Amino acid sequence: MEYIAEFVGTAILTLLGCGVVAGVTLAKSKANGGGWIVITLGWGLAVGMAVYAVGQFSGAHINPAVTFGMASIGELPWSMVPGYVAAQVAGGAFGAALVWVTYLPHWKETEDTETKLGVFSTVPAIRNIPANFATEVIGTFMLVFGILGINANMNPIGQSNGDLADLFGTGLAPLLIGLLVTAIGLSLGGPTGYAINPARDLGPRIAHALLPIAGKGGSDWSYALVPIVAPIVGGVLGGQTFVLLGFYE
Repeated sequence: MEYIAEFVGTAILTLLGCGVVAGVTLAKSKANGGGWIVITLGWGLAVGMAVYAVGQFSGAHINPAVTFGMASIGELPWSMVPGYVAAQVAGGAFGAALVWVTYLPHWKETEDTETKLGVFSTVPAIRNIPANFATEVIGTFMLVFGILGINANMNPIGQSNGDLADLFGTGLAPLLIGLLVTAIGLSLGGPTGYAINPARDLGPRIAHALLPIAGKGGSDWSYALVPIVAPIVGGVLGGQTFVLLGFYE
């Protein structure tokens, strides 16, 4: 059940998140030109909806960086991490494929290949791998640290018996986490497009590589390690710092 929930939750995340990017950037979309605020708000709402949908079943990590961060502080058994991550990446690819179908006539109308790739995966504003890596670490640190902080104000985390399902499943936590993601996008997302989630980038990037998207160009695999590795580093650092500061109970 946990793995199914992570697949479904991540699919919802990328369907709505990549969908808002498609709406704002693809040619002849009615949302074309909506701008960065629309994209960041859309992603935040996508996260909130995904967490509401599956939180009671899996804790709604919907992000390998969150999974690694939680496992590193004992909130998830390490034995479950591979299954969580595989389900998240598969869900990310599936949600992105649905976006391709939704905007099917618009790919041909959009000439720029980078714009098409940007619907699926992150593209840095200035390609500087060390700086891009640092940005993703910082953003994901804030994500995991913020998630733990939000839920610490709801219920002692140590009472969750190995997962976060009881904390995420009800109440305002999913909405607040969506607002957290919106804040990260507005404040820290400009340099890299704020992947802060390996499944959100890798799953859709795989979909981009496999789907017959009109005039799509390459999938930029030379950059892919940044949004895959850096968020995991940031997620673990966020969880460990929360513990080291004595905030974890």
